[in-house]
Amino acid sequence: MKIIISTIALLMASLTFAQAEKDTIVKQKEIEAVTLVARKATVESKADRTVFNVANSSILAGNTTWDVLRMTPLVSIDNNDAIKAEGESVTVYINDRKSVFTGKELKEYLATIPADNLMKIEVITSPSSRYESAGSVINIVLKKRDDEGMKGSVTFNNRQNTKNSQYTNLNLNYHKKKFTQTLIGSYSNNTHVEKNYNTYTLYKDNDVKYINSETTDKGQSPSLSSTSEFALNDKNTIGLILEYYQSKRSSFSDAENMHYMNDEFQDSYIQNQNSSGLNRMLGTNLFYKYYDKEKNRILDINLGTNYESQSDNNDIIKYVSTSPIPRETGIISLNQTRNYYLKVDYTQPLGKGGTLEAGGKIDFNNNVVPYDLYGNSLELPENSDLRRNDNFRYQDNISSIYLNYSKTFFKKLETRFGIRYENTHFKLQQDVADTHRKESYGNFLPNILLKYSFSDKYDLSLTYNRNIWRPWYTEFNPFLIPNNEGIYSRGNMDLDPNPSDRIVMKFGILKKYFISARYMFTNQDYWTTYTVENNKTITYPGNFTGKVEKYYLYANTNQTFLKNKLSVNVGLGWYYNDNSDFNAKNKLDSAKDYISYLSGSTNISYTNLFNKNINVSAWVEISNQNNGNSYANKANVFHNISVTKLFPKTQMEASLQLMNIFKRPNYDATTFSETGTVRNSSKWDWYGVSLSFVKRFGNQKVKDNTKTDLEKNGGGGK
Repeated sequence: MKIIISTIALLMASLTFAQAEKDTIVKQKEIEAVTLVARKATVESKADRTVFNVANSSILAGNTTWDVLRMTPLVSIDNNDAIKAEGESVTVYINDRKSVFTGKELKEYLATIPADNLMKIEVITSPSSRYESAGSVINIVLKKRDDEGMKGSVTFNNRQNTKNSQYTNLNLNYHKKKFTQTLIGSYSNNTHVEKNYNTYTLYKDNDVKYINSETTDKGQSPSLSSTSEFALNDKNTIGLILEYYQSKRSSFSDAENMHYMNDEFQDSYIQNQNSSGLNRMLGTNLFYKYYDKEKNRILDINLGTNYESQSDNNDIIKYVSTSPIPRETGIISLNQTRNYYLKVDYTQPLGKGGTLEAGGKIDFNNNVVPYDLYGNSLELPENSDLRRNDNFRYQDNISSIYLNYSKTFFKKLETRFGIRYENTHFKLQQDVADTHRKESYGNFLPNILLKYSFSDKYDLSLTYNRNIWRPWYTEFNPFLIPNNEGIYSRGNMDLDPNPSDRIVMKFGILKKYFISARYMFTNQDYWTTYTVENNKTITYPGNFTGKVEKYYLYANTNQTFLKNKLSVNVGLGWYYNDNSDFNAKNKLDSAKDYISYLSGSTNISYTNLFNKNINVSAWVEISNQNNGNSYANKANVFHNISVTKLFPKTQMEASLQLMNIFKRPNYDATTFSETGTVRNSSKWDWYGVSLSFVKRFGNQKVKDNTKTDLEKNGGGGK
């Protein structure tokens, strides 16, 4: 850790002093196409959100949106590609539209969006009632071109990790009077390698299994998106968004197992797995927007559909030491998701200095998940509880309405009071097993924002939010599936949603220094656990009761030096979790009742180094992954250094990135249950060298975001 920080600090210090010396002894020259102007801070801290302004940052070159998201302050990503903000689960929006993807599918989709299209990333830790409640929100805002004619860019990227990967993107934009058309196409050919080391320990009979595996994943992912907008007049706009994404995957995995009971060897096996899959997604969004800037009135109507299909074929062959016959298990699945929604948002002034926001959404989801198993292992008595096939069906309807009222008093006190009501109705069913569940529930979800400005240099804000996190449909599916490490997995039809409450206080000093404190608590949640059934170790999501309290103290600053050329953002957080009641009620005797750890990140960038159109940036993050009944055994350190050379006359740029070259990331955590523990250590393929080239054409002027002043400054969002 010290080596990483010292190396990056030395690098940036050397470049800074060299640049400062050159600026003082060399006569200033005007360089074509390079203009130094006042710009937004790289990181802005507001009452309810932290904004990562990346539109002009050098970290965009050669990266995808997924790469930049990993470098965003307050954001961390675990070994299952789950995105978290301040250690809590999030919902991802793109241009204020909720993404239909989660988990690994969301990662694959964001990896097809070039970072060059990014305007900013908003980490909204206290979202208003406009947002569908699910904890914090990450809103990814893309650029909107504003110049006449055709313009765009072409990107070519080659990345060398353990294996080699390539990425290509074409971005076109046409604007003529009232019509704007954007077309984005990309293709990636990626190969990733991951090593896992797992230890499963059961308290009974000191039953221990050591499972080591190595997996190589290959994927080809083309994508295409189209956005058409037509301004009927200066107040009314209609548009259509079409998105298509595809991912063809194949993987090969080797696993080894050693099994002991009371320190005596029982058996072992070697397992090979080959899998292939195809994922397709088609999304449509027809929208109408009325925006009266003078009267500050907005009506936004969105009607959309999303369809996703994911087919997989896995073939597992296990060579067990106690059996002369290899055991084969095949898994065929086809997940289909259909989503339909109607969303209406309205904003208008109400009273002197007040603003009213109101709206609602109707959401329908229809999911079908058929599974088929084959192979001689299904005929063995010990596996007799495995069903060969079943169809799992999930349907839900989530209807919501909300109301926000914002007003500033005495020109110093900003307020926002909001309430959201959500009614959820869902049905679960297994066709073959003939199991089902049907339920409805409603939730009132209030939120409050207060911000007092003592002067233009000091302000204090306080926010309160109540949220509810719902299980994803696949987490309900109870069909028992063998996985690539000899362990079985299934869902849980009895999962309950997780409500939580959060209070955050933030103090701003000189518009550069920010100190925030957060308190969050919940009385129930669902987390991954495991059990033993018919001599099989099974992982599944289970309901956990018991109070969990989390305390968080965070300090960050954003500074610019040398005429805005050098930008530095540093953030450091201290976390303290009280799990004593949670552990006692769930009989997690070996788990830690109190957890304390540090987490933080640093972003450093230098623009126009040596007046040679060279941009340099560096990023370092320290993160711990503690989730419910899983606790990190060590902190992870991530880092990235990039150098970009601009060629203004030809509108080209070349970028070189060094990713985690000093220390490779290694996830290491232990999960506790009433029957035992599981320790998982994963070595990720998040290191190497990346080289990219970008060719631009046309005028690259970008349109300002058309949010109201309230949305920009007070935290209202869609």
